[in-house]
Amino acid sequence: MIRPALSALPSYAQGSDDPQGLKLSSNEITQGPLPGVVEAAAHALAKANRYPDMAVTGLRTAIAQWHGIDSSLPITAENVAVGAGSSALIQQAVLACCRGGDGIDGSAPDEVVYPWRSFEAYPIFAQVAGATAVEVPLTPELRNDLPAIAAAITERTRLIIVCNPNNPTATTVTRNELETFLDSVPQDVQVLLDEAYFEYVRNEKSPDGLSLLAAYPNLAVARTFSKAYGLAGLRVGYVIGRPEFIDALNKVCIPFSNNAVAQAAAIASIDARRELLARTDETVVQRGRVLDRLPESLQGQAEANFVWLPLGDRAREFADAMAERHIVVRCFDGDGVRITITDEAETDSLLTALDVVGIDDFAQ
Repeated sequence: MIRPALSALPSYAQGSDDPQGLKLSSNEITQGPLPGVVEAAAHALAKANRYPDMAVTGLRTAIAQWHGIDSSLPITAENVAVGAGSSALIQQAVLACCRGGDGIDGSAPDEVVYPWRSFEAYPIFAQVAGATAVEVPLTPELRNDLPAIAAAITERTRLIIVCNPNNPTATTVTRNELETFLDSVPQDVQVLLDEAYFEYVRNEKSPDGLSLLAAYPNLAVARTFSKAYGLAGLRVGYVIGRPEFIDALNKVCIPFSNNAVAQAAAIASIDARRELLARTDETVVQRGRVLDRLPESLQGQAEANFVWLPLGDRAREFADAMAERHIVVRCFDGDGVRITITDEAETDSLLTALDVVGIDDFAQ
């Protein structure tokens, strides 16, 4: 009755929490939504007896008007898909692009290619769709290895997902590297650039995916309101791309999955984007403080609201030591630890804990 393949499907693990401690495991921001955003959400909640606008017309139009000045491609609502977080849209992309291999025609499954380690949900999305996940190791510098990803393309490749900045390593590729990569990708292979942490990038060489849309019709860009805009609890993300791809994403979405409260809050957040984005500057300052404190062997590029500690087999030991001091970080056993960067007060607590647990000893 249940698909056999699901027995081996890992469950997505949410960042741990400590109600009495400091949660630095889920890349959330400290500040809540602005008062105007809360007011817009409350107004929509008062009408919760009515179904939301399934076409998400107001929000899609607002996103198109907002990003139209940043994109190389003229953007209308037809270029925008909205989902319950950008992760939902990435799953929709896998479903829209890839055919599973358990069909009656006996054909081999299509392939989804992505870097690894990267966002933990990518392999889950591929397996749910019955597609083959092709994981391409990162470079020694923990960056996306775009030449290796290009070399992994086969006649069965239908979708490539590139997370930039990469989660959980916080590294980015350059615009030149991305353009060279896109030049090598066949036009019948869809590329989805996951820019969930774009607002925290300060490296001028890192690309803005929207500026490349006109030159590469097979490129689409995913972003979210969960991080810099502080709406993680409402689940709002979006993809910008060519209308044919957007239409395909919409065909595989769950009807009415974009609730009215989330739509209203996202529109209000777009209106207040200057004030909201100013918060990212504080995060970048605190990110620098943490990087400066880390031993040199753990200092790497960080262009997101988190830092990555490549602790290998000692990752769990470090995470447990931090948890004993009521600071919860995200552990990737045998690989490393991701630590969310927030505000000055929480960073003070983090730096104190790093000293107490002996971060320098973990770098040996």
